[in-house]
Amino acid sequence: MVRSDARENRARILAAAREALAADGSTSTNQIAQRAGVGPGTLYRNFPTRESLVLAVYQDEVARITSTVPDLLARMPPLEALRHWTTDLVEAMRRKHGLGDALGPGAHQAITEQSYGPVIAALTQLLDAGKTDGTIREDACPGDFLQLTGALWRATSTPEDPAPRMLALILDGLRTHP
Repeated sequence: MVRSDARENRARILAAAREALAADGSTSTNQIAQRAGVGPGTLYRNFPTRESLVLAVYQDEVARITSTVPDLLARMPPLEALRHWTTDLVEAMRRKHGLGDALGPGAHQAITEQSYGPVIAALTQLLDAGKTDGTIREDACPGDFLQLTGALWRATSTPEDPAPRMLALILDGLRTHP
């Protein structure tokens, strides 16, 4: 059983790290501890290495994004839920590039392995809901969708961001057509 103050410290550390590392991947762990309002010992008790902190930030973000699927499907039609969810995923992946500066190659591989399954499961839920209501093609595959949307977070984020337009094209390709 983890004490409530320890849970709060961990949450503050993760929030401070998410913000700091997205802005500057070279932010030190001491700077993160200061931003979180905890001492370095508290940070290292929770995250013994810098990589463990960065991985936890990323895992937390993936868990947050994947957990939104049921609520989105309850509030909107499947294609619209997929649009909202994918937009959130794209924003998170763009932020991840800041986190990526703080990781070595082994950690990049660990992130991919740990996040792929939950992201595919979330996409499966979204696509299956659309297949069930007849708005998404039966041959739509979560892995294919993920590969296509990879272009969205790599697209240059400019004042006229092409990602929404590109996502509209991808979603139009998923629609069933009479």
